[in-house]
Amino acid sequence: MTTRIQSNHLPAIQFQYIIGGIITLLSLTIISKAFTIINPGERGVVMHFGKVQDVILDEGIHPIIPIMTSVKKLNVRVQKTDIESAAGTKDLQIITAAVALNWHIDPSQVNKIYQRLGDEKQIINTIIIPAMTEVLKAATPKKTAEQILKERDNLKTEIDNNIKSRLAKYGLQVDDTSLVNIGFSSEFTKAIEAKQIAEQQALQASYVADKAKQDAEAQVNRAKGEAEAQKLVRETITPQLLQKQAIEKWNGEFPQVMSGNGALPFINISPSNLTAQQKSNP
Repeated sequence: MTTRIQSNHLPAIQFQYIIGGIITLLSLTIISKAFTIINPGERGVVMHFGKVQDVILDEGIHPIIPIMTSVKKLNVRVQKTDIESAAGTKDLQIITAAVALNWHIDPSQVNKIYQRLGDEKQIINTIIIPAMTEVLKAATPKKTAEQILKERDNLKTEIDNNIKSRLAKYGLQVDDTSLVNIGFSSEFTKAIEAKQIAEQQALQASYVADKAKQDAEAQVNRAKGEAEAQKLVRETITPQLLQKQAIEKWNGEFPQVMSGNGALPFINISPSNLTAQQKSNP
């Protein structure tokens, strides 16, 4: 009899445990919903029954009223968005510009930004990409393709200034703009290569011409120098100087001449002396 009563009470006890577990689980869920944690680099947008409030939650843990209050977390760290767009130039060339935009949401305007624009994905698709595309297409037609190639920094500065002013009115702050790449048409690239080759050939021809001119001037200068040296020698050499140099170099021996009687010294012999000697010895 006792055993039968105990067995009838088992389902009731199990049911109580189940109900107790459910109540505990619900209590824990409600308690967890009564707090929200805002992580580093985030801000919380508070909404009461879906209506955005003026309160902005900073980093940390915050109590909220479950069901009635909800919180939307937005990233306020610097984010990078890559944008690529085709644009025209002043000389009707088509270029493709790749831009990397570093930006972030103004933490003090998170609630207004979310109310007007939505979350980060919606901000990128509806605001940032269209604004950057328009800025690019407004900047490149002011310059020729060659100017864009040579004055890349100026184009980057113009784009950076324009996109800052465009996004500031939405509460979006631009940290930096990087002009990652500029692609030109194959025809323009070939034209630039041909121009560079022509410029190099012209420089080479100019160098050869200048070198030839310098060589010719050097030869003229050498010839002038040799002529001046010869003139100076002629002006400075006199019979007395030649006689003096001959005496200084004389070794004390007279030159020899050959005759029938053998070698004789050659002393002051001239045709007139020989003739006079022949007449005196018939």
